[in-house]
Amino acid sequence: MKKIIFLLTICLLFSCRKETDKIIPDNTNNGGNNGGGSNATVHLPFPHHTSYLGAAIKPNNYSQTDLDNQTKAFYDSWKAKYLINGCTTDQYYILFSNTVHTTSESIGYGMLIMAYMAGYDANAQKYFDGLYKYFKAHPSVNNKTLMAWKQITCNDSANDKQDSASDGDIDVAFALLLADKQWGSTGTTNYLTEAKTLLTAIMQDDINPSTWTVKLGDWAKPAEPNFYYGTRSSDFITSHFKAFATATNNPNWTNVTDKCYSLTTALQDQLTGLIPDFIINTNTTAAPAGQNYLEGVYDGNYYYNACRFPWRIGNDYLITGDTRAKAVVNKLNTWLATNTRGDVTKISNGYYLNGSNISDFNDATFLGPFAVGAMAGNNQQWLNNLYTAVLNTGVSNDYFADTIKILSMITISGNCWNP
Repeated sequence: MKKIIFLLTICLLFSCRKETDKIIPDNTNNGGNNGGGSNATVHLPFPHHTSYLGAAIKPNNYSQTDLDNQTKAFYDSWKAKYLINGCTTDQYYILFSNTVHTTSESIGYGMLIMAYMAGYDANAQKYFDGLYKYFKAHPSVNNKTLMAWKQITCNDSANDKQDSASDGDIDVAFALLLADKQWGSTGTTNYLTEAKTLLTAIMQDDINPSTWTVKLGDWAKPAEPNFYYGTRSSDFITSHFKAFATATNNPNWTNVTDKCYSLTTALQDQLTGLIPDFIINTNTTAAPAGQNYLEGVYDGNYYYNACRFPWRIGNDYLITGDTRAKAVVNKLNTWLATNTRGDVTKISNGYYLNGSNISDFNDATFLGPFAVGAMAGNNQQWLNNLYTAVLNTGVSNDYFADTIKILSMITISGNCWNP
C-alpha cells in the first residue's frame, strides 16, 4: 500500500502501519444495542461459539461467559470511539485519525466486525450496509469496483491516495460473504452477488497472475517490477481465499493460498520464524524488502504490517484446520515464548529479523494476533498470559490497536466463523 510516512517522534508511541494521531471523533454514533436495526433474521448471532476445526485451545483463566462479555464490552467502547455516521446520512465509516476520515482497510475491518457482532448489536446490519455504501462511494481510479484506500475528506478530489490497497478490498469481499450467511441476500442488497462482483475485480487487479501473489494494490504494474513482484505478509489472508474459492468455483484462489504458504515456509526457514512486513522478488527468490521500500525504515522487519500475520494465519488454522497454518504460527509462537522467556511484558511492538527488539513497549496491535496464534499450540499458560495482557491494554487512542484488539477478541472468544 502506498503510504505517506510522517517523521514525528510520537510514531513509536502511537503508530500503526500509517502514522496515527490521537482520535477525537467529530460525529461518533453511540447507537446502543437496541432498536433501529434491520428486520432481517440474524442466523449466527453473537455469541456464536464456533467449534474450531484445529486442535485449538482457548484461554481457560476466564469462563466462556467472561470471554463473551469481555468482547461485548470492548466492542461497545470501540464502536463509540470509531464508528462515524458521515458524508451522507446512510453512510458510515471507521474513523482512522483526526486528520484522515478512513481507509479501505478500516472499512473492511468494520464490516467484518459488524457481521460477527450481529445479534448482540441490533443495528449491526444497518452499520454494515452503511459501511459498504461508503466503500462503493469511493472507488479506485484504476478499477471502479475496488476502493480508493485513503479518504481525507468526503470529497474524493481532496484525497491524495485514490488507488486501491488489496487487504481492504479482500476483507470487504469476505465480509459480504459473511453477510450473505448472516442475513441472507434477499433484501435491499444481494450480498452474494456483490461479493462475486468484487472478487472478480480483486482477481483482476489485486492479484498478480504470474506469481499468484497478492499485489500491494491495483497500482502495482509490470512496468514497476520492484512493486509488481512485491507483496505484504499481512495480506496472507488464507482463510478468506479458501472461502473465495468455494464462492466462485475459481481454482486460482487455491493458487493464491498455496503461494502464501510457500513464501511463508521459505522465509521462516531462512529466519527466526518471524516474517517481514514486505517481501520482494516473489518471481525469483523471495526476500525481505529493504528499508523504505514502501512505508519506512522497518519495511523488511516484523513490524506494523506483519504483526497481523499470526491473526490471519491463526484464523485459517482455527476455521479450516489447515496443518500448514498450525506449523507456521507454532514456529512463530515457540520463538516468541523462548525469546521472552515466557514473560509477555517483554514482547516488543516490532522485531528485527534477527530477533532483537525494535521497541521497548507493547500493545494490542501485537499482543492480540500473538494470542490468536497461540491458540494453535498447546502452551495454555502462555495463551492465558497473552490474553490477560490483551485485556489489560484497555481502550487506547489508536484506531489500529483497538481495531486489531476487537478482531482478535472475536476469534479468541470462539466467535469467528467461516461463511
